[in-house]
Amino acid sequence: MISFENDYSTGAHPRILEALAATNLEPAPGYGSDRFCESVAARIRAACDDETADVFFLTGGTQTNAVVISALLAGHEGVIAADTGHIAVHEAGAIEATGHKVLTVPECDGKLRAADVEAYLETFYADASYTHMVFPGMVFIAHPSELGTLYSLAELEELSALCRRHQIPLYLDGARLAYGLAAPDTDVSLTDIARLTDAFYIGGT
Repeated sequence: MISFENDYSTGAHPRILEALAATNLEPAPGYGSDRFCESVAARIRAACDDETADVFFLTGGTQTNAVVISALLAGHEGVIAADTGHIAVHEAGAIEATGHKVLTVPECDGKLRAADVEAYLETFYADASYTHMVFPGMVFIAHPSELGTLYSLAELEELSALCRRHQIPLYLDGARLAYGLAAPDTDVSLTDIARLTDAFYIGGT
């Protein structure tokens, strides 16, 4: 039997605990305004090759998805996701709880294909009563996907171009982003993700 444990099943690395202990008694303002958060934000901007990027710190993947999706969508809009997407299956209705519907499209190896998203958008706007329906206001993807598959650079570029043509944001769930970027056969870099998406997050586990 093979058991695949997730990255929430173990404790913190000893070096992280050492760093926390060393700075534990140092007073600092809250809400991300301390020198440690400022330093990390600067490093993230440098790694993304974008000195103008906004960097925010949140507490977990579900919370981040709920905050970002709610912030980027208007009240009458929903979010397009693969039918295996985390927000459609495993987040206990967190997105719907913010008042936004998850609009599912069939997955292909766990991923969204630009052609399928294009077909969804064309079908939506071809409906004479579309003004009475939930508007597709953004596209959600995860890298790696919930099935462990990776987007190629060409796939990301195609999705990005599609979203920009339709003027809707492309949002990337990066709960396991480090795995994706470290995969030996990937051709996607962090700078590619920063360039091709409108928002993404980097999981800290």
